[in-house]
Amino acid sequence: MLLDHDTKMANIIAAQITKVFYPFVVAKTETGEYLHLNVSDTERADPLFWDELRSILQAKLWVPVGKKYHQLLDNGWLVTDPVLD
Repeated sequence: MLLDHDTKMANIIAAQITKVFYPFVVAKTETGEYLHLNVSDTERADPLFWDELRSILQAKLWVPVGKKYHQLLDNGWLVTDPVLD
């Protein structure tokens, strides 16, 4: 599931969650690098967030992660199209 590495996707990493244990989340990137994902205070306090992460872990889904801050992206794989903006 390699991403098209154009400038729009330059700040997004595809990763699979490998471990979920409160308050930590570990993910593995396409290149095999393991990342400790940063979880916000709001996410940390949300039991539904942790249930969903466990579901994503079991389904082995790829999730978008911000390259710089290693956070899950709430807008998924969507990127804005400068032509439409």
